[in-house]
Amino acid sequence: MKTKTADTRSAKRTDLADDVDHADQADHADDTSAAPEEEKARSGIQSIEVGFRLIEVLTEASNAMMLRDLAHAADMNPAKAHRYLVSFQRLGLIVQDPVSGRYDLGPFSLRMGLAHLARIDAFKAARFALGELRDAIDQTVGIAVWGNSGPTVVHWLDSTFPMRVPLRLGDVMPMLESAAGRLFAAYLPARQTAPLIDTALATLQHASRHHLPATRAQYDAVLDDVRAHRAARVEGTVLPSVNAFCMPVFDATGQLVMGLMALGPESRFDASWGGPIDTALRTLAQQLSADLGQAHAPRHPAGA
Repeated sequence: MKTKTADTRSAKRTDLADDVDHADQADHADDTSAAPEEEKARSGIQSIEVGFRLIEVLTEASNAMMLRDLAHAADMNPAKAHRYLVSFQRLGLIVQDPVSGRYDLGPFSLRMGLAHLARIDAFKAARFALGELRDAIDQTVGIAVWGNSGPTVVHWLDSTFPMRVPLRLGDVMPMLESAAGRLFAAYLPARQTAPLIDTALATLQHASRHHLPATRAQYDAVLDDVRAHRAARVEGTVLPSVNAFCMPVFDATGQLVMGLMALGPESRFDASWGGPIDTALRTLAQQLSADLGQAHAPRHPAGA
């Protein structure tokens, strides 16, 4: 019995090796025009890289795909794509529906994705990356997460020039005035944020801060702008003459995980959309979201 099982495994390995050999030969025929120096620069197994295009296409697709569509999207002829798909099916990376014939990601792809997510420490990665960003833009930066009392500062790095009123770890950012407050209000379920927003609006009625939204309708318009830009921006609303951005980091389900903040005095802080600070902070937030496996659109409070 053991001998038969071993023979079966050996046969599968041989079949798989044959598929890779055939694919290597096809790749070599496809790339005969490549320059010699390019060939020397390739130190990996090219057939694996070529075949992985099929995995990438299925990862980005919203549904299972027919062979012809999958091959076309991967810029590969169907016969060549089929050889890769046969091997990927044996490895559990891809499955084929026996009725429709469509291909989709398999159970081992799921296991790899879950293993990757389990090993990611989002906050550790964000703290490390923010240190490099602070050095690059020389602005005060930080991380805010949602706590029992609202957006809470959990990490902070000062710039080389002192802030007039530096924030501290554990500080709760106001919902109306701060970029962090507006970001979390824009993306978290309304049941979490509405009580704090209502309290802040009621308090505002007794204050003379005309530059802030005074009604829920006005504040909702502010939140629409946050979602339109995928970021929150304030100019002098929390602290006089201090500008700030707060960028969202989403997880694989589109849930807001944290907000990356940058702020500084208006004389040194370019608060324009598309400016260097916006671009640098936004790029970092998008990279962290990608690392967390974000594939879905951000959740909207109305649908939460």
